[in-house]
Amino acid sequence: IRAHPLSRTLLSNARSATRSKTTLLSGAMQSSSTMERPADKYSPTYFLASLGMGGIAVTFFMYPLFWVPHPGRTVPIFEDIVAAWVKGDASLQAAIVISMAGILSFAVLNLYTLAWNLRSYAAFKKSDAYAKLRQSHAESTLLAMPLTLAMSVNVVFIVGIVFIPRIWTVIEYLFPIAMTAFALITVHAFYLLSHFLGRVLTKGDEAPHNTFAQVTPAFAIAMIAVGFAAPAAMSSNPSTVGASIVFSTALGTFAIVYAVFAAISALSSMLKHGTSKESAPTLMIIIPICTVLGIMFMRQDHGLHYTYDAHTNAGETLVFLARMLSIQLAFLFLGGVVIFAHGYLDDFVFGSKTSAGSYALVCPFVALSVMLHFFVNKGLVAAGVIAKYDPAYWFVTSIALLSQAIAIALVIRLNMQHFTPRQVQTAATKPAEDIEAAPELDESRDGDATDIAQGLSG
Repeated sequence: IRAHPLSRTLLSNARSATRSKTTLLSGAMQSSSTMERPADKYSPTYFLASLGMGGIAVTFFMYPLFWVPHPGRTVPIFEDIVAAWVKGDASLQAAIVISMAGILSFAVLNLYTLAWNLRSYAAFKKSDAYAKLRQSHAESTLLAMPLTLAMSVNVVFIVGIVFIPRIWTVIEYLFPIAMTAFALITVHAFYLLSHFLGRVLTKGDEAPHNTFAQVTPAFAIAMIAVGFAAPAAMSSNPSTVGASIVFSTALGTFAIVYAVFAAISALSSMLKHGTSKESAPTLMIIIPICTVLGIMFMRQDHGLHYTYDAHTNAGETLVFLARMLSIQLAFLFLGGVVIFAHGYLDDFVFGSKTSAGSYALVCPFVALSVMLHFFVNKGLVAAGVIAKYDPAYWFVTSIALLSQAIAIALVIRLNMQHFTPRQVQTAATKPAEDIEAAPELDESRDGDATDIAQGLSG
């Protein structure tokens, strides 16, 4: 019977059927695709997305700050902008439209992404990843939350003075409210920082910390300090100005000391271990710190000048701003060298890979834009080096506008990468009762085919 041609055919068909059912079974266990956003794998570093959008809103505020006349005040308010619109030419009107639209749009995005981050962070705190983060050097990145909160308070203040009529009549009542908000953020920042420093300085951590993410706490404290310094530049109440100067000085000094020690420690680790590819953008965190501290010092100088009769001349301000800008350019060069050496942009900006740390690229360009506006207006023009609106003025200003455009382009690109759903392959096993079991075939016995052949032969 085994030698019968029909028996051999049936045996071959039985084997084929077994292979087909085995293939069907394995196919049912193959991966299926679902739509997910890279941002759904949350990290506290995503607070930098909200921070960057808030920073871009500030860059648009530079237009009315330096191009709209605001006599008797250090900042333009709604009434000043309306008057400039009525009396200004078409170019000034265009600048006002662009600035108002930019401030409002990116302020909304800043607050929206801040709310998303706070919700995601609350869920993240319940995960094992959060517990692991609190035991690593990456714990310092938790300071991105108070950093962003402080930025958002500054953004809300800008929106208020630009869009709300007659706000200057109640401005003195708003300063204590703003300072209280910054005080609460300060408490939260130092709570997070104390846990990190308490663990690291008592238990130690031998893991490489070859990243400037360790400087994030200094950035957060500096951002709070510049917020505290705002009343020094705008208030006419000596007590408010004094409190503003004292608190901002204390926080600013702490930020400088912390930044120096953290940067030296991180640089030492980098020289020993090199930099990881994903941490390359953190090298440029010094750029926004310089801008924030520079504005803080200028706000304090204004308060000292008008309230306490302490004077700083235009030449000294020019030299100060030039020094701060020089530090920024040095770290822009350093960060750029490492980023291009790693091929970071090809992978994480223009490529398909994603990293929440990519949003750290936005802040340096925001900071450079703001610092260049101050340098050209409060430095070069105020000292009489160049005249306002002459070719040299627009040349330097165009660099600030280019830096702003790069920051906007980065935000748009990174938002598309991180918040656009994409297909992700996930393993999906079909329930056993839904799959027809494939019969086992013992080829040494050929029993199934033999039984069939015997029946046909009979």
